[in-house]
Amino acid sequence: MVLENFGEVFALVCALLWASAIIIFKQVGESMSANTLNLVKNLIGLSLLLPTAVLVEGFVLPQLSPQDWGILIVSGYFGIAVADTWYLLALRNLGAGRTAIVASLYSPFVVLLSIVFLAEQLAAWQWLGFVLVLAGILIVVYQRNYQSIDRKALFIGITLAASSVFLTAAGVVAMKPLLVNSGFFWMVSLRMLAGIVGMLIFLGLRRQLRSTYRAVRHGEHNWRGIATASFLGSYLALLFWLGGFKYADASVASVLNETANIFIVVMAWLFLQEGLSSRKIWGASMTFAGVLVFLGLIG
Repeated sequence: MVLENFGEVFALVCALLWASAIIIFKQVGESMSANTLNLVKNLIGLSLLLPTAVLVEGFVLPQLSPQDWGILIVSGYFGIAVADTWYLLALRNLGAGRTAIVASLYSPFVVLLSIVFLAEQLAAWQWLGFVLVLAGILIVVYQRNYQSIDRKALFIGITLAASSVFLTAAGVVAMKPLLVNSGFFWMVSLRMLAGIVGMLIFLGLRRQLRSTYRAVRHGEHNWRGIATASFLGSYLALLFWLGGFKYADASVASVLNETANIFIVVMAWLFLQEGLSSRKIWGASMTFAGVLVFLGLIG
């Protein structure tokens, strides 16, 4: 059954790879600011994606219409540069717990946009799996006790986080037709390039290019760990992520990608000595059951 669902398998592998990258970044990435680390990991990812595109697909760029080029550039810019920046700002206003809850809107956004723009549909049993996955994720990331936060910061943080995941979802849905009909590796590389250029423009407008360069050049960093995490997160995970959307319905792939949150919880317990409460175990179990339902292995 699994062999017949390459897209679904790719989406799950992506979640595992991304979770692994997050754990490594947590261990070795504290020496850089979040924006600098994001730029560095994407530069490393692009340095791997471009040779892969040349080896697999040659030097011929995808034959895209002006409209398709516009979609690719906008998707990369807003999905990588703007969305990631807004997500990091949301973390400052909300903290990790609340931001993770709001970020669970990613799958509903993808499902809604896929139904509206791609005419996709989910079977009744897939809707059940969808609900189980989201419910399990919410159980895992929900925190009963929060530090006090003023209403303005709460509103700004929720708006930034929701806008971030909406832009990410919109970028993926917009890229779906292009991935099906164009050279895959070049499309991924060009989208990454658009995101990097967007980040450089952002830093340039804020006059932070020199300070960012000095932080990378002269800081004491664990480059082996950063390179490993970037390879897993910005190269392998990205390929499997977009591969999942290429070979499976975007709505299905997005839900399976959400299991990265569960992998992160388990890996944090194993490698970072973070607590694993009964609530987390129940949430992980519910999400795993939802994944099985989604793949048709239960029901």
